[in-house]
Amino acid sequence: MLTELRVRDFAIIEALDIEFAPGLNVLTGETGAGKSIIVDCIALLLGDRAEADMVRAGASAALIEGVFSYGGTLRTQVEAALAAHGIECDEPGQLTLAREIRASGRSIARVNGRAVSQHALRELGELLLDVHGQSEHLSLLRVKEHINLLDRYAGLWDLRQRVAAKVGELRAVRRRLDELQHNERERARRVDMLKFQLEEIRAARLKPGEEAALQEEHARLANAESLAAYADEAHAALYESTRDAPAALDLIAQAMRAIANLMRFDKQFEDYYKSLEEANAIVAEVARTLRDYRDSIEFNPQRLQKVEDRLELIKKLKRKYGETVEAIIAFGEQAEAELRQIEHSAEHIESLQQQAQQLAREIAELAGELSQKRQAAARQLAQGIEAELQDLRMGGARFEVQITPQEPDATGADHVEFMIAPNAGEGLKPLAKIASGGETARLMLALKATLSLADSTPTLIFDEIDQGIGGRVGTIVGQKLWRLARAHQVMCITHLPQLASFGDAHFKVEKAQRDGRTMTIVRRLDRQARLEELAQMLGTTGQAGAQGAEQLLGEAERYKASWR
Repeated sequence: MLTELRVRDFAIIEALDIEFAPGLNVLTGETGAGKSIIVDCIALLLGDRAEADMVRAGASAALIEGVFSYGGTLRTQVEAALAAHGIECDEPGQLTLAREIRASGRSIARVNGRAVSQHALRELGELLLDVHGQSEHLSLLRVKEHINLLDRYAGLWDLRQRVAAKVGELRAVRRRLDELQHNERERARRVDMLKFQLEEIRAARLKPGEEAALQEEHARLANAESLAAYADEAHAALYESTRDAPAALDLIAQAMRAIANLMRFDKQFEDYYKSLEEANAIVAEVARTLRDYRDSIEFNPQRLQKVEDRLELIKKLKRKYGETVEAIIAFGEQAEAELRQIEHSAEHIESLQQQAQQLAREIAELAGELSQKRQAAARQLAQGIEAELQDLRMGGARFEVQITPQEPDATGADHVEFMIAPNAGEGLKPLAKIASGGETARLMLALKATLSLADSTPTLIFDEIDQGIGGRVGTIVGQKLWRLARAHQVMCITHLPQLASFGDAHFKVEKAQRDGRTMTIVRRLDRQARLEELAQMLGTTGQAGAQGAEQLLGEAERYKASWR
């Protein structure tokens, strides 16, 4: 609800601070005192167009600031809207909307102190306030809201959410179908490419680690002559003695014989002799290995060509499919999986089509149930609103909820619009096209009274609602507004004392003079001051006026007590 309204230098208002109460707030005062200016201030918080001439003469800027509190289901909506516009919520459950209008004509909108677009201000303001009497702010005149109001009124929100969930599933299935069915020629080209790639990789019969083994073999085959020569040279040095160059084994044997003779006289050489024995065995083993290696080396140009061809094939595949043999194999596996998926897409498409048909049947069934319940609720709602209109002396008015079939969406298979014929003999017209004024305000009151539990807007403002009605109807309007204020915060500007007597809080708007300038002031009235104001509104003075005011206020208090 709107807890505080602060205004500086706007029109004839110099400084104004109002703390509104829960329930029914009434604002009274003589014509021209500035009651409608207060509504204009609130309308600016809803994103109304600002003009330079709204700034008080002599001031550089006008400032309007409204502090709101909110909770319940509305909290989720408000916080989602704040998040969408990147606005931080300093105090959960509290929001400040502000508008600064400069004398130059520039206007700045703020939410929680942060500058925002006029659109963002309007979006948040419309969640918190409805101003009845200036039709551009009436939520009931927004056709897209009618289906929401009807569903909340009928308690159909859970069923509607089930429809929305099914519609969401169906849309996801259809998106997948579109993806699979899109550009059949491109899919055929992709199949050909995958088959070629897969055949090329399969034909190579690659094995992990194969490239390294081939590179080693290539090195041996390409250098066979040199390898044989080196092995032969090493073998000869170790094993094959000549007259000029004895072999290593012969030299070791010669050394062992000499040390054996030493050992006959000095035992300290026994360990050295054993070491030479071990060295002799090692050298003999190396010599045999070199001989075998030399003998195994083949000069095979055909095998060398095959190895080189194989390495070239691997190099070619690496350029196309990966940096290693393992990467090429993995690419082939992925290509095979994708090909399998595409080749089985026809089966997948058929499965998705069946799934879509099943979801469409389920949606039709749920939407049909939703439509039936809406039709029943629509009749009940129309009866309730027409009864309210009759109480408000609009007995000739007719109301109807027009429900027409449409393609199913998240809201079901219905287009819902409120229709009204304000006067007897007139045809039904869309509610969104009715004229503004007192008749409209009464119509909105009838709608709000019937839909009060379905409407989540916390604060309702009625301006000119008493236009063209008398005192007896004013009492009925007061009773309805007070009952409506059990579910919402309600503000009403009125000239009727019968209506004003039902206020939970009564504010008097009046003009005052200060330093030769006119300004608007607002003060909250206590019970005695209310009696005086009601007497003035009755147009009677003295004892009769006091008695009349006391009677009005007493009757309103007794009515409230009976409801409690």
